[in-house]
Amino acid sequence: MVRLVLMLSWGLGTFTAFGVEPQPVSWERLQDVKFKKKWYPEENVIMLYPNFGPSVKVLDGKTVAITGYVIPLDVDHSAYVVSRFPMAQCFFCGAAGPESIVMLKFKSPVRRFKTDERRTFRGTFRLNADNIYELNYILEKAEWTER
Repeated sequence: MVRLVLMLSWGLGTFTAFGVEPQPVSWERLQDVKFKKKWYPEENVIMLYPNFGPSVKVLDGKTVAITGYVIPLDVDHSAYVVSRFPMAQCFFCGAAGPESIVMLKFKSPVRRFKTDERRTFRGTFRLNADNIYELNYILEKAEWTER
């Protein structure tokens, strides 16, 4: 029975030791989003509200992998984002848009990452349009890979 499962997994090529093989996602694909200004009375502020395009919508809930630059937000609480650009060019520095960063919510505690360390992360991709306290793109159950 174990041999059959192993043969099927190898033959299908869609499974890994972690489950489903992640779909690689490019930063160009994540640009399929338009933003409009929206008033948020709870914070008394105007912010950008995303309208996700079809090529991004289909990723919601899927296992994906994305490569980028690690930017620490709070290393004591494992709060990191992965960015299309290094820190000097990232969204927080004003040189890119909110579609160029993904919040990482790790599956388990992680080691500390260095700023601008280039890494690939895998996890469940989630879209966020309504929670203004989180980013628009979130990678849940995130794990870093050696690839």
